[in-house]
Amino acid sequence: MEKIYPIEKIRDIGFIAHIDAGKTTTTERVLFYTGITHKIGIIDEGTTIMDWMAQEKERGVTITSAATTCFWTPTHREKDSQNEYRINIIDTPGHIDFTAEVQRSLRVLDGAVVIFDGVAGVESQSETVWRQADKYKVPRMCFINKMDRLGVDYEKAFKSILERLTPNALAVNIPIGAESKFEGVIDLITMKAIYFEGEQGEIISVKEIPADLMDKAKEYRKVFIEKIAEQDVEVLTDYLEKEIEPSEDKIREILRKATIAGIIIPVFCGSSFKNKGIQPLLDGIIEYMPSPLDLPPVQGIHPKTGEAIVCPPDDKAPFAALVFKVANDPYVGTLNYFRVYSGVFKKGNYLLNASKSSQERIGRLLQMHSNKREELEEIRAGDIAATVGLKNTNTGDTLCDPNHPVILEKIEFPEPVISIKVEPQTKADQEKMSLVLKKLSEEDPTFTAKSDQETSETIISGMGEFHLEILVDRMKREFNLNVKTGRPQVAYKETIRKTVESEGKYIRQSGGRGQYGHVLLRLEPLERGKGFEFVDIIKGGVIPKEYIPAVEKGIKEALEKGILAGYPISDIRVTLYDGSFHEVDSSDFAFKIAGSMAFQDGAKRASPVLLEPIMKLEVVIPEQNLGDVTGDISSKRGMIESIGERTMMKIILAKVPLAEMFGFATKLRSLTEGRGVFTMEFDHYQEVPDNITQEIIGKEVA
Repeated sequence: MEKIYPIEKIRDIGFIAHIDAGKTTTTERVLFYTGITHKIGIIDEGTTIMDWMAQEKERGVTITSAATTCFWTPTHREKDSQNEYRINIIDTPGHIDFTAEVQRSLRVLDGAVVIFDGVAGVESQSETVWRQADKYKVPRMCFINKMDRLGVDYEKAFKSILERLTPNALAVNIPIGAESKFEGVIDLITMKAIYFEGEQGEIISVKEIPADLMDKAKEYRKVFIEKIAEQDVEVLTDYLEKEIEPSEDKIREILRKATIAGIIIPVFCGSSFKNKGIQPLLDGIIEYMPSPLDLPPVQGIHPKTGEAIVCPPDDKAPFAALVFKVANDPYVGTLNYFRVYSGVFKKGNYLLNASKSSQERIGRLLQMHSNKREELEEIRAGDIAATVGLKNTNTGDTLCDPNHPVILEKIEFPEPVISIKVEPQTKADQEKMSLVLKKLSEEDPTFTAKSDQETSETIISGMGEFHLEILVDRMKREFNLNVKTGRPQVAYKETIRKTVESEGKYIRQSGGRGQYGHVLLRLEPLERGKGFEFVDIIKGGVIPKEYIPAVEKGIKEALEKGILAGYPISDIRVTLYDGSFHEVDSSDFAFKIAGSMAFQDGAKRASPVLLEPIMKLEVVIPEQNLGDVTGDISSKRGMIESIGERTMMKIILAKVPLAEMFGFATKLRSLTEGRGVFTMEFDHYQEVPDNITQEIIGKEVA
């Protein structure tokens, strides 16, 4: 029988970071010290638990977020069942092409540990995941990793967090030594030195602070205590007037409250690879990360009435859970991962998918340990679990008690920015392809596949070249589907620059019943990223209500193929303000065609323009290559925003059109003799210059 942990003893947390900061290595150490594994997984040897996909093992990067569960008793407490906590962990990818995995994980987590490379400090993707955590108001703590690496600089890394991410970062422990002399950490709460001994750092040895580090420790402790005292009037009075410092328990209590409120971000340090500093980090997760009870209850809406419904983290409340991930498992089929917010559910019963208004029978409940599974009888508030065999449930859907329907807030994902053409190699592959593409797009909301009716081509789109490369590789390995791929293409969009009004009339008389649809539309440009908005201000029934969805449908179909070069139209508001109908001849079909005609006519006159994705680029290069690389970026219509330094290297931050970036990896290698690296992520869409627009239109027409 599985042990039930009270909800205040549960922590739902994730590890997030820039690529290669050490998230997976840290998770592997956590699993080792909590007794889940008996052998430490090594990324370079492909023996990690969390990176279980073949593509992850080969490339040494995390591609899919993996969930696992472990148990921990803080080291300063007595080791008994009363003090044991359950930690549900999600290890997320760092590569920007897999940003959806980070977003969906943050949506369902209560806290996050942000990991930094002690040599590099804050990197571009660190800022991205930090902003995503801000968006979901996720309390977090930091771990400055790789303290054993050559060129590591704790103070510089810590300063980069303060300057680039938050002034609220507060060191809870500091390193003893650095690089090959990194030995342990000084705990600023107990003012003791902690060393990690034994072959795998499993033995914790607490000693006095070395004399040569005492002044530094006192300096950090002073800042630490002042920040803690500021949070509590009584403590502050004692500290300022009587010079009395708070007790260790009081410090932890204040730090916990301030961390959950986002007022303080505790910062730990260590070396996951060298097995140093993980136990204090685990203690910190228990002490300072919230349980589901510490956060405001999640709110949803009633699917029919739209009224607000609170889903408290309580076993007695009606059941409500959010599906945050769909994955295809080669052995059990489709897995749906979900986070339980309210109530208790026993397997074998039915749940309502409120997002789709359909019932789902839950035959199996699984506790996931990366790609291994453990059967559960029931799940309760605070749990992260999975189920198999659901017929009609996707990422972002709400599963709830059929008698208490509720829809929780969906997860928003960025749109794909890059596409390639895929062709099946054989007839058998042709039949299989649409099924495989459907499965992959259900798993990954940032991956889309569509067929071009005119050319019969299939176009797949994603967040970057690496993203699509992995998906094509998965088609081959997991589904035995062989495809030929075309060259990568940019996902351009079209929009309009001015407001126009237009009319669409569809009238057909051909013996018997005719067709009649008549609409008047106003087209207006919207700000970038707003997508499409349809507004109905029809008064007095000049168009009956039942025909209005057909008008919207006709407009949406027309949006798919733009006026200039056939790219989708976005960032536009269409208002249906007038029209007329015929008692006998009007139909949904006629109004759909009228809506489409009016939209196309208006879009042509509304000063249409092409939009292209602009990428945020970070390039790290040796100093001597600075001139060559900045010159190359400028030649690609790039705007250089800043040039900084990081241990003998230069860092260029720039914004560059994606269209210019194909082949940049090869060029950078040759310019820097293989020493330059770059990361790139989508930033925004902007208008394409006229001369380039003409080239693109010319290519599309040709």
